[in-house]
Amino acid sequence: MQWLPFTPTKSVPVHLVLDNYAAHKTRAIRTWLPAHTRFHPHFTPTGSSLPNLVERWFAELTDKQTGRGVRRPVQAPEKDIRTWIAA
Repeated sequence: MQWLPFTPTKSVPVHLVLDNYAAHKTRAIRTWLPAHTRFHPHFTPTGSSLPNLVERWFAELTDKQTGRGVRRPVQAPEKDIRTWIAA
């Protein structure tokens, strides 16, 4: 998992949403996953539009919470986003 843009703490589970492409089901991956139990793969069904729903969710988040305009310190938009998600 060298490609993660951050380093999650070891106590936090990591959920991976993956397409149903066969590359995610190779012997190397099937061997790696049981040895790394905090990683939880979720495969989208073949022909699913889940990626579209995820993209739509982020678009709505952008429209309703972050938008364009004057930027505030990072803590303010982060708080707004967490409040919106919890609602």
